[in-house]
Amino acid sequence: PTVGSAPVRLACAGTIFGVYEETESMENCMVDEVAVDSQCIFNTLQPGTSLVASGYCLYSSSCLFVFTVGNGVNGFTYDRSIGEFVLTHPNMQVPKRGKIYSFNEANRWLWDKPLQEYITALQTGENEMKSQYSARYIGSMVGDVHRTLLYGGIFGYPSDTKNKDGKLRLLYEAAPMALLMEQAGGMALTGKTRILDLPPQAVHQRVPFLAGSTDDVMEMKSYYDASEDPEIIKRCLARLEDDKRA
Repeated sequence: PTVGSAPVRLACAGTIFGVYEETESMENCMVDEVAVDSQCIFNTLQPGTSLVASGYCLYSSSCLFVFTVGNGVNGFTYDRSIGEFVLTHPNMQVPKRGKIYSFNEANRWLWDKPLQEYITALQTGENEMKSQYSARYIGSMVGDVHRTLLYGGIFGYPSDTKNKDGKLRLLYEAAPMALLMEQAGGMALTGKTRILDLPPQAVHQRVPFLAGSTDDVMEMKSYYDASEDPEIIKRCLARLEDDKRA
């Protein structure tokens, strides 16, 4: 999908893609029958661990193509003079710890309590590093994830009281980006749960997305682990249920 399409005139939109393993049962998916079509939709509901490749294009002052085939992450920049993409960011690695947090703070008071407490700790310097973090937020997932890959820190599109399951689609937004983040040495969670482990229950299922530097994400997770909020625990368990619905 194209993400951040609203600010496309500001040159910060992007496209995400993911390639999943083809199962034997997918061979008949070209047959135009309702029953076969329903089965094919069911078969697409694979967890992110079944991804064989993923990536994104970022359309900005330059056109960037970043992807992985499960063996690290590489970034390419389009060179108009030769009409080809040139390797400009080989073996991209997320710093183990960053100094930037990237969230839409207009929704802060709608977030889960553990996340509110974590962000407050980053702002006040009452975190593990005992240092204040800087805020950076573009509003385009691809742009924000790209910056996080380069400079570290943590990016989040969390759940809130209006969107208890988040807004990003698991199958074709969250999981492909989670694979990229992990292949670059980072982490991607819903809050407590690894995104790549989630079995999709529907094609357009939505999940929270919190990703970035390993140490930053693990510190954020510690706030969720310490929470005894029954609703948060219930949501986390429900996402792990392998109950596929087309």
